Order: sequence, then C-alpha cells, then structure tokens
Amino acid sequence: MRVLHQEAELNEFIIGADALVTQWDGKNDDDEDLPAGKYRAHGYLVGHFKVEDIGEATPPPVENEPATSVKVRLMPNPLAHDKRSIIDLAVGFDNDGIYLQTMDELPLFMLSEAPNVTRAFITKKSEKSVDVWQDDGASVHQFRISNVDKMMAFDCGEFDLK
Repeated sequence: MRVLHQEAELNEFIIGADALVTQWDGKNDDDEDLPAGKYRAHGYLVGHFKVEDIGEATPPPVENEPATSVKVRLMPNPLAHDKRSIIDLAVGFDNDGIYLQTMDELPLFMLSEAPNVTRAFITKKSEKSVDVWQDDGASVHQFRISNVDKMMAFDCGEFDLK
C-alpha cells in the first residue's frame, strides 16, 4: 500500500474533466519498486472533523475486548453518482500518536500526538460521531470526533503496472 496524498490541499491535484488527477511512481511507502501487476486505487476526502477532548475518562464497560472498528456511512460521491458508502473506521497508534484509519490501515486523520499509547479503541456515538479512547498504561483519555459522515470515498479503479 502507498499513501499518495495525506492531508493534501486541492491545489496539489490536477483537476480533470470529471475527476482529480494525480501521479503514482509504482513504488510502495518504503520507496521500493513494486512488481508488475494490477493495482487498485482508492481514497477518501476527509472533511472538517470537530474534535472534542473529553479528558481523562473511564473506558466504557466491554464484555470481552473493545471493538476494533465501527461502521460509518459517508457522503455520496457526486462524481460517481453513488449511494452513501459505508466503511469500517478504526483507530491506530504508533510512536507519533493516535489516528483514525480504515480497516486496511489507511491513515485518515491524526487525533493526538500522545507518544506512549499502549492501546486504543473506538465506539460509535451516533451516525455522525465516534468516541476514541487512548490508554498509556497510567490513564485513559477520551475524544469525541464529530462530522465523520462528511467523509467521501473515491474508487479510482485498477491500474496496470508494467
């Protein structure tokens, strides 16, 4: 997988007749050439989320393990004339912090720059918002992210890499 544009502005793209156009050099995120074959491209337009820092909190009770993802209904893509897509939204973390991502680990939005997170999980608050908890082993911190329904999915189709 390769992320071509993250937190990009519209002026970073070429505007085509019915789509935004970008280039891919056939490399992965480690700058290695990928083998010839068919590749599929997709993307997400992430709107302006409203992030509310709830503060230190007790995680909600769970019977087993917390959910790893929640289903979110997105805005329809007017270019594709499609219905509202549904994606599985997850939460990920690394040494840089905690972020929203798709289930296939495409990072969408950096939420917090907490460096010592040991676990994180997500719950659906409503059709338009999710709650995210980050745990650093000493305390649990909660965030509410609204306007998640303002994201839009794009399917760019298949590409032949030769």
